[in-house]
Amino acid sequence: MSTIKNLQVKSNLNTGCDLLLVGTQDGATKFPSMDGVSTLSKKSIKNALSGEKKIGSEKKRVIIYNDSKVKRIALYGFVKNTDLDQVRALGADVTSYIISNKIKHAAINLKSFSISDKNLQAFCEGLVMGSYEFLDYKPKAKGAILNKITLIGDVDKKVAQKGEVLGRGVCYGRDLSNHPANVLTPSYIAKDAVKIAKTNAKMKSKVIDVSKFEKLGLGSFYGVAMGAHEPAKLILVEYKGGKAKDKPIALVGKGLTFDSGGISIKPSAKMDEMKFDMCGSAVVMGVLQAVAELSPKLNIIFAIGSTENMPGGKAQRPGDIVTAYNGKTIEVLNTDAEGRLVLADVLAYVTKNYRPKEILDFATLTGAVLMALGDHASGLMGNDSSLINKVKKASKKSGEKVWELPMWKEYSKDVKSTIADLRNLGRPPMAGTIAGGVFLQEFVDNTPWCHLDIAGTAWGPKEPSYQPKNGATGVGVRMVYEFLEDSI
Repeated sequence: MSTIKNLQVKSNLNTGCDLLLVGTQDGATKFPSMDGVSTLSKKSIKNALSGEKKIGSEKKRVIIYNDSKVKRIALYGFVKNTDLDQVRALGADVTSYIISNKIKHAAINLKSFSISDKNLQAFCEGLVMGSYEFLDYKPKAKGAILNKITLIGDVDKKVAQKGEVLGRGVCYGRDLSNHPANVLTPSYIAKDAVKIAKTNAKMKSKVIDVSKFEKLGLGSFYGVAMGAHEPAKLILVEYKGGKAKDKPIALVGKGLTFDSGGISIKPSAKMDEMKFDMCGSAVVMGVLQAVAELSPKLNIIFAIGSTENMPGGKAQRPGDIVTAYNGKTIEVLNTDAEGRLVLADVLAYVTKNYRPKEILDFATLTGAVLMALGDHASGLMGNDSSLINKVKKASKKSGEKVWELPMWKEYSKDVKSTIADLRNLGRPPMAGTIAGGVFLQEFVDNTPWCHLDIAGTAWGPKEPSYQPKNGATGVGVRMVYEFLEDSI
């Protein structure tokens, strides 16, 4: 979770704080801006910098012990950068520095760090994401005591709020993903979704239990859930923030809270990481939380298919044939290619019952995407070039890289079965990520749709510094919210 409970904006620091941070730009020869800083604090800063030829240096940090309400002042060296992702990283670095000094309440002079309305959102995202820690299962561990940051400057408070909310949405997604599978179950996700929906009058939730799947025709999803003891859930939240006549945008997430592979069981090495197979649902949940707080003016459907994939006595077998919600039959050649079976029914259900304007789905779908793109970019596929370009635009804003993979008709032949309509494999080991994409395309009719395979970006050590050193990243939350705002 983020340790920052209170991020506020003030034009002046008229109350005390434990630490005031003033940015000293690398190579600067003039005193930094000290707007909103008391006369006594300004004097302390000038005394500390007197005689210096260069006021700032990237790695230089100077602590001044002050006699006023501001207990300490930190002169923080940094390199000015116009790239928003570098600004996010700066925000995270600043938070890390504050935490390392065991500070409860810090104030930051924004102008001295070259922060304005143009880059304020990115800076606030970095501040919050950089404060993330996951100590739920370390009862004796002492976490950061930081709980309040005051931003000093004449800036737009709504911009700062958006950055804070999106940062917390990312941290929430990380929390969900980092919980072990014996805690984070489909029921856990469902309860959280219902709880969030109750915080916004424009939201309405519905949870469909596995006991109703067969009757509803969710045969593909049910096949995956058959071997699990934990009951599977189809989780739906409808948000009506736009005009009644406007079609919604649908966000669909894969929520495999643990994937053993089923009968086609995975190797034991790193199987513990398969708790992260629900990171697609974490994207949807993180955006759900942000939408509940910020209330954008459009209509949205949030949909999650959540289950475990286990080799129980009733588990489906390789060679079984299931019937999806849209009536298409699927030959299950490998029970470890289960995510597409779950998403097939969720996509078909959402398409038929909500008739969305556009659909975005998120899934840790294939290991093949790591072979194609490594762990720096998510795979992007879709059936509509305009929608794909909108996602690319949002990814540039958020700094979350995506790369488009082709969906040529030749690939569609790879998922055709000789004894059913489809098969849940392509032609391994070739084009595995694309095979997953063309399979899912069979369940959205002609609705504009994009699929993001986040298997390479959802967890593990990442750069830059606003990403955690290990565990879940919360990838996708900020990008999707930017996409939604661009769609208004």
